[in-house]
Amino acid sequence: MTLRATAAAVLAATALLGLAPLAAAAPGGPVPQPDAATAENRAAAGRAATAPDTLATLSRFFAREGKVSLTAAQPRIEGEAIPVNHLSPEFVAGRAGASVARLEFLASRAVSSDGQQAALWTARTEAGWQVVNIATGDDEFRYARLGAEKLPGGTVFREPQIDAWYVTGGSRVLPLDEDAVRAVGAGGTSLAAYRVRVARAYGDKLPGSSYAESGEAGGYAEGVAPAAGTPVPVVAAGGALVLGGAGALLALRRRRVAGA
Repeated sequence: MTLRATAAAVLAATALLGLAPLAAAAPGGPVPQPDAATAENRAAAGRAATAPDTLATLSRFFAREGKVSLTAAQPRIEGEAIPVNHLSPEFVAGRAGASVARLEFLASRAVSSDGQQAALWTARTEAGWQVVNIATGDDEFRYARLGAEKLPGGTVFREPQIDAWYVTGGSRVLPLDEDAVRAVGAGGTSLAAYRVRVARAYGDKLPGSSYAESGEAGGYAEGVAPAAGTPVPVVAAGGALVLGGAGALLALRRRRVAGA
């Protein structure tokens, strides 16, 4: 299994997708996300996902490669928004009491009339909850289900630097995909051992480090929403190709394909 990047699709889709620019973030950086996905947050994310403008954008998204016509796409949102957690920089840095993962955004499942699926990423901005990304596929929902099956009550999270998904609970970190198995083994690892591994891998790449400030690919991003007006170049990072301009983001997840 390999990864095939869809950079051409990203560039072509930017002419079709009308994601509204993000509201201005605080002068010092991106708008912080909540510590937890409350019912109120989920409801707000759901409203952003089902807004008429969002559904119109989804129609263009699903029709971008000619798989379905613009009028026939008829996108719908299935279920409620779910929290998506990423490896926490505070945990990597060894901050006392830091959780292994932190809330990065909420995801809503979008489905077109021909069965295509996408994840709408919603994040808190100064203007409230807004859709900031559209990503192909159903990774967020599939791994949430797998994590609940493997470790009921655990926290599912992604290590974006290697596109690995895990579930953690108590003192264990268990893998949910092949990338995670390569990182921690099929049987998983202890939380302490995982902390040692990520500190070794990313400890010199945290926000404020010379590595991050130099703009090197692979450094830690500090959240979903950049400051308004900040251009975001096309980069391959964390399993997605991201293109941004004037604070707007678009993502097409790199797809796993056999024999590519």
